[in-house]
Amino acid sequence: MVKPIGMARALLLAAGPLLASCAPAGSADAGAAALTPKQAEILQKHLGGKVAGELVRCLPNFRTNETIRVSDNILLYRSGSTVYRNELRGACPGLARSGDIMVIRQYGSSTCSGDVFHLVDHSSGIRGPTCMLGDFVPYRKAAKDGG
Repeated sequence: MVKPIGMARALLLAAGPLLASCAPAGSADAGAAALTPKQAEILQKHLGGKVAGELVRCLPNFRTNETIRVSDNILLYRSGSTVYRNELRGACPGLARSGDIMVIRQYGSSTCSGDVFHLVDHSSGIRGPTCMLGDFVPYRKAAKDGG
């Protein structure tokens, strides 16, 4: 008779290769499995050579001057030379299409993790899905070593 713990372990061992095949080789980046080559290029263009910092929950609106749509679950916010990466809490179908308008429900002078927004089709005015922002991770150029 097989012990229950032994059965669970056997299932995990059998499922390991299947689960590993879901992520492309060499992609340790969160959300990388869902990116197209063009989306990966956009991410590299804006984050390449920069180092991730401590996540922040809110961004004051006066600081950000550009929103870049990378995919249906990744947004970038530019603030001078710093770029904030936001992984949405779930996919937002259609976000990557630049023709849709993002309408953010905002309470106060900051955009925060947990804030919701919805998409509106630019040509028809039809409201699309409601989506939720995640935490913001700042990316800055690495400090030069003085030695």
